[in-house]
Amino acid sequence: MNPANEPASDSTSKADTAAQAAPFDIPAFLKQLTTRPGVYRMIDAQGTVLYVGKAKNLKKRVSSYFQKTSQSPRIALMIQRIQQVEVTPTRTEVEALLLENNLIKRLDPRYNILFRDDKTYPYVRLSGHAFPRVSYYRGAVDKRSQFFGPYPNVWAVRESIQILQRVFLLRTCEDSVFAHRSRPCLQAQINRCSAPCVGHISQADYAKEVEAAGRFLHGDYQSVMADLEAKMYECSDLQEYEKAAFYRNQIASLSQVLQKQFVDTTGSTDDADVIAVLVKQGVVCVNVAMVRGGRHLGDRQFFPSVRDASDDLAVEVLEAYLSQAYIDIPMPSLLIVNQDLDAPELILALGEQAGRKINVVRQPQGGRRAWLNMTVDNARIALERRIAEKDTAEFRTRHLVEVLGLQQVLEEEQGRMPLEEAAPPVAEEDKTLPPRQDTLAALRVECFDISHTAGEATQASCVVFHSHTLQNREYRRYNINDITPGDDYAAMKQVLMRRYGGDSAKDQPMPHVVLIDGGKGQISSAKEVFQALGLPLHLLVGVQKGENRKVGLETLVFCDGRPALELGETSSALMLIAQIRDEAHRFAITGMRAKRAKARHTSELDTIEGIGAKRKQKLLARFGGLRGVKDASVEDLLGVEGISKTLAEEIYKAFH
Repeated sequence: MNPANEPASDSTSKADTAAQAAPFDIPAFLKQLTTRPGVYRMIDAQGTVLYVGKAKNLKKRVSSYFQKTSQSPRIALMIQRIQQVEVTPTRTEVEALLLENNLIKRLDPRYNILFRDDKTYPYVRLSGHAFPRVSYYRGAVDKRSQFFGPYPNVWAVRESIQILQRVFLLRTCEDSVFAHRSRPCLQAQINRCSAPCVGHISQADYAKEVEAAGRFLHGDYQSVMADLEAKMYECSDLQEYEKAAFYRNQIASLSQVLQKQFVDTTGSTDDADVIAVLVKQGVVCVNVAMVRGGRHLGDRQFFPSVRDASDDLAVEVLEAYLSQAYIDIPMPSLLIVNQDLDAPELILALGEQAGRKINVVRQPQGGRRAWLNMTVDNARIALERRIAEKDTAEFRTRHLVEVLGLQQVLEEEQGRMPLEEAAPPVAEEDKTLPPRQDTLAALRVECFDISHTAGEATQASCVVFHSHTLQNREYRRYNINDITPGDDYAAMKQVLMRRYGGDSAKDQPMPHVVLIDGGKGQISSAKEVFQALGLPLHLLVGVQKGENRKVGLETLVFCDGRPALELGETSSALMLIAQIRDEAHRFAITGMRAKRAKARHTSELDTIEGIGAKRKQKLLARFGGLRGVKDASVEDLLGVEGISKTLAEEIYKAFH
């Protein structure tokens, strides 16, 4: 639901008119607010949306912000900046929930708790083929296939697929491979597939295995086990001992799986999400354990973006997670949480959206308590690791700022920010103190690299670093055309001109540092572009590789008159620069390989040294196609004939 397409109510129109005609009159605005459900937006003097919220009763909810009651420091700070409030009434709470989620994603409000996740959840898919294929899937679901999930991570999906192969002998090969087989593949020879491609199993019998696999994925383990036992005894009575042994092996494999997977030894078949929220030292961790059919599939951690996080923020974070997480994925009927959630309207709205009642349990018993304790422990471990990583990242950023002499630049920018965000006064004797952490987080670095194969498929990459980490959402690739093949200098000029002189420059902030992967030649080319565009030369820093291209021996090359700088392999600043540089190289080379493969109409496997026609054929047959090869781990690749450990690692690196 998009607010631009939402018919404006009378109250919305009046509020907008009043806001434009005169300073924001809070009492008058609240008096004429509607009591319908809907979404509200808090806006500052510059027209920037500070916060987006939903309400069962807009009048009651918006009024609560301006009453003299205790607010958290974060919300109190936001209220001081509010100059306008816009509302969009909706017909139901579910519509309000959907609209709120869309607006949060689109507007990125400063004071909302944001859950960002670059990847969608993975599923197990059974295709709509006459002999359905079981495969890993990530994306939008459709009605042509059966989808089971979502799963917390790819490893849980792969483990489930391996179970389906061992117990139900379902095929994993792509349809193109299936259609052209003339003899059983390796999977059939090791009893991981029933070989329907060559008629070793009838369509009716294969369909029974698919149906049993579906019941297993839905958590109906007892009926699947009972069916296998019945088939085993029936074959034994008919003296078909080979078939009886086959079913016996299936029962043994399934029993082993269930013994390994069950966390709840009471035999529960619940579908539940167990959610633990912990806050420490300004870092928030949400750990979600997915339990389906009583089987613990794994955990997924989120570290939401929270401004001024305090230890009493956990309940608000939990509510924000529930509001945003279940818009695009199915929701289980049971939620087990570690916080006292008091949001009945939200739970009712989620239940209405899901089409069934949602139960929230705060004090679980028995096996459910074991799930919650395990989830809380995992959240605590993840939070401690995140805090340690954050400290290390801030340490590296601080040293990079000091090495490049950017303290004053960042502090001046800090001084131009609104009063409540500005750095506190510094005593004369403390003028030498390093910049504050929030100032350090403002450091923005962009790094460029060029990649091609003997001039073919030239592509440039731009990776972005700020807030102490690489921001892959802001990465860009540039196809380089109309240059002499192999001319890296011309390629660098073109990409810099397009980034800083083209239309994209208007929509993106200027960085504090522009890293160029190369030496004097590359930096000279970049200097010409910056001079032509009138940009300051002190932004440009070249990263010249050292002897044998060893990390730690790089030299920083400047084009503003400063002498070249060798930091040494123990420098944390150089380690950060090397990390950014290597990421730019990786991003450029993967894009170039994909472009080259598309141009040649060949497989991406052909670009990997050591992969010939025979090894490529074995890899595709083993994993059912290129997607399966990409998803395979190093250990999986080692299982293919002719693939050494070194080559397996090279294949894995090529796709990750």
